Amino acid sequence: MQHSQTDVFVAGGGIAGMITALSFAALGFEVVCADPDTPITERTAHNADMRSTAFLQPAKSLLSEIGLWEHLAKEAAPLQIMRIIDAGGVTPEPRIQSEFDAREISDQPFGWNFPNWLLRRECVSMIRQHQNITFKTGVSVDTVFTRTSCALVTLSSGETIEARLLVAADGRNSAVRKSVGINVKTLRYGQKALAFSVQHPLAHQNVSTEIHRSGGPFTLVPLPDHDGLPASAVVWMERAPEALRLQNLPVADFEAALNERSCAILGPLKLTSPRSLWPIISQYADNMSAQRTALVAEAAHVVPPIGAQGLNMSLGDVRSLFDLAKAEPENLGNTQMLRAYHRSRHAEVRTRILGIDALNRASMVAARPLRDIRAFGLSALYGFKPVRQALMKAGLGVKL
Repeated sequence: MQHSQTDVFVAGGGIAGMITALSFAALGFEVVCADPDTPITERTAHNADMRSTAFLQPAKSLLSEIGLWEHLAKEAAPLQIMRIIDAGGVTPEPRIQSEFDAREISDQPFGWNFPNWLLRRECVSMIRQHQNITFKTGVSVDTVFTRTSCALVTLSSGETIEARLLVAADGRNSAVRKSVGINVKTLRYGQKALAFSVQHPLAHQNVSTEIHRSGGPFTLVPLPDHDGLPASAVVWMERAPEALRLQNLPVADFEAALNERSCAILGPLKLTSPRSLWPIISQYADNMSAQRTALVAEAAHVVPPIGAQGLNMSLGDVRSLFDLAKAEPENLGNTQMLRAYHRSRHAEVRTRILGIDALNRASMVAARPLRDIRAFGLSALYGFKPVRQALMKAGLGVKL
């Protein structure tokens, strides 16, 4: 049986896991990252992840520091304005529209959007070139044993790896989290999200648009032009039966429903990718750490795809670990570091989850009087400049 040692073992090779590996490697630590699957890095590949991720301003700072941003910048679609539309009237037409312009609070856009398959491609490319990272695919974590000096991980291949710090980035059903005895609290909505890409005749002008009617938000997020036409990523949240019905519609019927739901704000939308379906929950771990173990990303928290919070919360986790390890590298993985990590993240994570939960439940309402109340609330909140600016800063993670 092969046995090896490393500074950091990252369980999970998704986007968050790979960025975690790159972050610790940038500090000079030896890192092993393992995932049961091989990342899909081509848009046209079977099972490619057609969702997109918007990195907000704080995330760009970390990505720049670890050298990843320079690989991504040329592919970025800036998000200058975030537009909220309430279309909850008798017919699916905009009746309340509010815009958040990043220029009110910053000289930078709110964020920059990327297709997930492209993020995986760039992360894999950088990892393969990094001498401090060993990237293992096709293997999973079988067992975890921790003690005061290290974590001992046994892989499905039979290999054992001893690490000063074990980072669980292995998703919402994290095997590592279960192994170290951390429980989670889960909120279920009976929703699913359709994710896909579209082309449209009207330019998005770097505006991300969230349309509320019932069942959940419908979000159009700018992408770089595709085949010479403006393009956007779409996340369409609905109650599960309706989402399943939409996924199974013939393309022509789906596009008809799609254009009705989008209120035609970008002109006729044309589907340009497969439709993937994702369950929607909120979930958070009782603790962000255990002996020699830190939870990050969906192993620690899951939120509905509203306001670009999901992966940006995950990179907040990575930033916290990065800063702690950079300040006191000799404390890597010890009790002092991990307690500080939990304190820095857990309360903020819970607060954000509660806020996103409230927004999602408001977006789901079907009864007409409740939709009218929602529209009035949106108008009142976003029409008052100090409140609007405070909401923008909170969304970016700026301390108020």
